[in-house]
Amino acid sequence: MPDQYLLFHKPYNVLSQFGQQADSPARSLKDFIDVPEVYPVGRLDRDSEGLLLLTNNGRLQHRLSDPKFRHPRTYWVQVEQMPTAVALQQLREGVVIQTYRSRPAEVKRLDEPDLPPRDPPIRYRKQIPTAWIELTLREGKNRQVRRMTAAVGFPTLRLVRVAIGTLRLGQLRPGDWRDLTAAELKMLVENMR
Repeated sequence: MPDQYLLFHKPYNVLSQFGQQADSPARSLKDFIDVPEVYPVGRLDRDSEGLLLLTNNGRLQHRLSDPKFRHPRTYWVQVEQMPTAVALQQLREGVVIQTYRSRPAEVKRLDEPDLPPRDPPIRYRKQIPTAWIELTLREGKNRQVRRMTAAVGFPTLRLVRVAIGTLRLGQLRPGDWRDLTAAELKMLVENMR
């Protein structure tokens, strides 16, 4: 079977796996993708959205998933309140999460991005403003972005992965997938070396 590479825009409340628990209201990848023998490279939590790469190339999957290779992943994060310069600097330097110090992250404030509405929408509280930041990590611990923003006092409300290395979410709509273009695949393979 030839190697396959797909980009998928994972919606909110969808599991990053093909199996599904019988008692779970969440959908899974099998509800969207009918391509056999592809598996996600990494994962997004059920309550996170955005870019997933799926492939049947085990070597590439390992290279992109193993933290020692430090492949960048970029997220747009909506947080409660307006993050302070001090909080953003703490994220840049790494923060303590439980007993672990995260690696430094690239962080900047964002204007509200043009994203499809989430279903269901995030909770809206008139008295509490929200803000958006862009956060690029080179590691992937469980619920890391949410734990990092909470550690500096600005809980995550919405989390959307917009890039894995050079691959971008672009105009892909929630629930849609497509094959990588030849140019995307070439850049991906070159960055793997």
